[in-house]
Amino acid sequence: MITLFDTHTHLDDGRFKDDLAEVITRCRDEGVENMLCVGTTADSSRQVIEIAEQHPGVHAAVGIQPNHCAEAADDDWPRIEELASHEKVVAVGETGLDRYWDFTPIEVQQDYFARHIELAREKELPLVIHCRDAQTELLEALHTAAAADPSGSGLLSGVIHSFSGDTAMAEECLALGLYISFAGMVTYKKSDDLRDVAASVPEDRILIETDSPYLVPHPLRGKRKRNDPANVIHIARCLAERRGQSIEEFAATTTANARRLFLG
Repeated sequence: MITLFDTHTHLDDGRFKDDLAEVITRCRDEGVENMLCVGTTADSSRQVIEIAEQHPGVHAAVGIQPNHCAEAADDDWPRIEELASHEKVVAVGETGLDRYWDFTPIEVQQDYFARHIELAREKELPLVIHCRDAQTELLEALHTAAAADPSGSGLLSGVIHSFSGDTAMAEECLALGLYISFAGMVTYKKSDDLRDVAASVPEDRILIETDSPYLVPHPLRGKRKRNDPANVIHIARCLAERRGQSIEEFAATTTANARRLFLG
């Protein structure tokens, strides 16, 4: 059986509350041995840690997603800083910038993004980075952070999750040391350009994810309302074919990459 690593899932979402244990068991039965459960608020970050504590193979990322920054209470960021030291936490995020939704002023998002970058650096953890319709501002922030790296390497540790940009953006992120992860969108019929981007990512920097319960992949799109981590196999098959690899080879590659980034 092939082994897969879903590098971005939201198992704390209410849509999993009635059958979470069964979902995780089914994932393992289908070869998804590792999952990164990603927090979006201070409360969510606490919940993903609790899930990781209860289920071997589930790991946690803690952070305040850009669309939730405006609603954060005064003590939420100190809570994230404290949670980042938990033994089950392997990444900081989900963080980044989002101009698609008008939930948080961009200046507030940028402030929180800088906080996450500094926290990840302090804890020596990779970042889980969200970008939607904010490519220019995001790249500017990443270049600023890379230039301020105390090691002088000019590189960052982390991943652009659910990548939806073009080849130029991918190349710039790769040059900064980041990994690039693809979700269900890459399987959609209209996503030829995105599949071309995925085909160009170096073998040692590509990751896959479901972003469940969102972004149900083809061929399940329209047939199921909830995406599950087990469906990462569909992203893997799609990209393996596009990259001219066997599913076994591509699964081994992406799993090794995820383990390197998140588990050391």
